[in-house]
Amino acid sequence: MTPNRAFWADKKVLITGHTGFKGAWLSLWLIEMGAEVKGYALEPESEHDLFCALGLDHSMESVFAPVEDAERLAREIKDFGPDFVFHMAAQSLVRPSYSDPLGTLATNVMGTANVLNALRDDERGGVAVIVTSDKCYENAETGSHFKEDDPMGGSDPYSMSKGAAELVVRSFRKSYFQEAPWCVASVRSGNVFGGGDWAKDRIIPDYFRAMGAGEALIVRRPSAVRPWLYVLDTLTGYLMLAERCFKQKAGGERFDEGWNFGPDASAIKTVSELIDAFHAQLNDAPEAIIRSEEALKEGALKEAHFLALDSQKARGRLGWRPRLDFSQSAAATAQWYQAYLQGVPMLEVSRQHLAAYSALPLAASPQDERS
Repeated sequence: MTPNRAFWADKKVLITGHTGFKGAWLSLWLIEMGAEVKGYALEPESEHDLFCALGLDHSMESVFAPVEDAERLAREIKDFGPDFVFHMAAQSLVRPSYSDPLGTLATNVMGTANVLNALRDDERGGVAVIVTSDKCYENAETGSHFKEDDPMGGSDPYSMSKGAAELVVRSFRKSYFQEAPWCVASVRSGNVFGGGDWAKDRIIPDYFRAMGAGEALIVRRPSAVRPWLYVLDTLTGYLMLAERCFKQKAGGERFDEGWNFGPDASAIKTVSELIDAFHAQLNDAPEAIIRSEEALKEGALKEAHFLALDSQKARGRLGWRPRLDFSQSAAATAQWYQAYLQGVPMLEVSRQHLAAYSALPLAASPQDERS
């Protein structure tokens, strides 16, 4: 299944964090399906950001303000009157959370609470999808695949903030939204990748920055294992869930829960394997310089070594699963960045990516769908 184009036509959708990587792709997709989209986020960090590359400032209303500003956020939500809210605004990186733990908490925890608090007195009703992270779980590094009812946790400030955000969602849902007209669900994804991510301190943006500059790529943790999931597969899950939640308002099956969206087991790969997949697609790939992980241990900031999600619930109840396998996802990502570095207009390229993705047949179920 893919998102229902007819369903989204003329729907009013508010996206927090629309200037970010996933937020910009979601904004473009909804606009292409005929939705009226409004964004609430910080301004783009640079002209390279996907929001700017797509020219989204010309095709949607944008409010540039922090989600920590509860009064402004509530006013903008009330004035717009959305049918759907996708809350994606976040401080989304592990390493910066160590230098600014309070700022990370303010954005990720209180920002989530501000969104939900703005909705609890809105009698018009709608659907809110709160985006957190696969890092929200208490990770004992046992190699297990996290299920939705596993304990929340997190050793670093970022992961802890996402676990805390999930607790905020659960608390608000039980306290205010059990019988209220708003259906509130949360989503946890694997390591989402695709064209247009330029965030600092992430392997894929670092890879293509190095490629564009003709420099070597420094790889910190080549053996770290992550669940790599293509951005459009991820957003398909979010949109399908939102559609089901909308039907819940009419008295159907309940979907106001936490949901995992992770790749098939074959896409749980090391950083080195991801780099190899890009190298196989490109003639001008950057040289990869591997820093010794032993040298990183002393005084290094803690990051999880192994992360994987069990997404059986989404597969069984929503009928969702990735349409692209790992190699196809890497190829689509490499093609997007290569076009960008060649100066091709990226709005049309991105529209073509959306059209090609939507036309794909749903892949046959792999034997191992634990993730």
